[in-house]
Amino acid sequence: MFRRLLKMAEESAAKKLKMSSPLIGTHNGHFHADEALAVYLLRLLPLYSSSQLVRTRDPAVLATCHTVVDVGGEYEAGSNRYDHHQRTFSTTFPGHETKLSSAGLVYMHFGRAIIAQHTSLPLDDPNVTLLYEKLYTDFIEAIDANDNGVSVYDPAALGAANLSKRFKDGGITIASVVGDMNHSDPTNPTGQPQDEDTLFAAASRFIGEVFLRKLHLASSNWLPARTTVGAAYQSRAEVHSSGRIIVLPQGGVPWKEHLYNFEMEASPAGSSEIDPLQKVYYVLYPESAAEGAKWRVQCVSLSEGSFESRKPLPETWRGVRDTDLDALMTTEAEQAGKSKIPEGAVFVHASGFIGGHKTKEGALAMAVRSLEL
Repeated sequence: MFRRLLKMAEESAAKKLKMSSPLIGTHNGHFHADEALAVYLLRLLPLYSSSQLVRTRDPAVLATCHTVVDVGGEYEAGSNRYDHHQRTFSTTFPGHETKLSSAGLVYMHFGRAIIAQHTSLPLDDPNVTLLYEKLYTDFIEAIDANDNGVSVYDPAALGAANLSKRFKDGGITIASVVGDMNHSDPTNPTGQPQDEDTLFAAASRFIGEVFLRKLHLASSNWLPARTTVGAAYQSRAEVHSSGRIIVLPQGGVPWKEHLYNFEMEASPAGSSEIDPLQKVYYVLYPESAAEGAKWRVQCVSLSEGSFESRKPLPETWRGVRDTDLDALMTTEAEQAGKSKIPEGAVFVHASGFIGGHKTKEGALAMAVRSLEL
């Protein structure tokens, strides 16, 4: 009897909590990635964690909602209205030019709080600001652009350059997958058509979990890497007087974005390009945390997405391995009157963008020799 009463009390409390949580409203009918994500973002906050959702275009029903996204023709944060379809709307995320969708609007207003809660950092912590900008740049902005019909590249410039896609890639975007989820899930065990709200809930959960994964990786991997890469960049002159080589204490560090940022920060204020004197050419790191792990020497590419290196490893080394590579480097050193690179070379990739050595000293010697050639 006691257990039954306890269960009834718990159910009553849960029902009361749901009824007291702010009601969220969005439009019914065909849904898109932006409102699916906007609703999920709101529910990440304690205030909305138990909020129910109403999907309608009826103004009278929307008026009963505490918070409305992607419908209603109004953007007014003070009254919790976050629509972007009105002709007068032109709001963008600070420092960006892409007009916001409902996802961007909700993120702009609540993103810092979501990040602070996820990371257990104070709201005003500088790292919250770093993550806030990164998550918008890396994820949210593309959702905004997709919903507002903004292309990644200027169509006129593409046409003038006579460029065209080699294959169709629209079907693999997150926004397109969410669009597909307007139709019943073929894996639905009941085999019965699913109602709109059920489909929307699945789509919201799908894109929201992608966002959470991005946030988790950014906070647990990307952010600590910034400290690691920053320390390596500041101490690069201790590795080699040229400042062109940095050494990372472990492998698996996402260093590229951070390195380019630190190089730009070290460049003259107001410059739109990295000062050539601040550029690093080679990054050294161990293959694993195991004792005696081999070391890699990787070339820094021209830009983060480029496959072209600033200074590739020597052409004569490319595609050569092990003792053959040792012998080749020894011969070249003798002919040039240079000191010998320690034996233990492993390989140099055929494109010259990366090489390996059994020791840190050997990898460093390969990088130094490459600078001289």
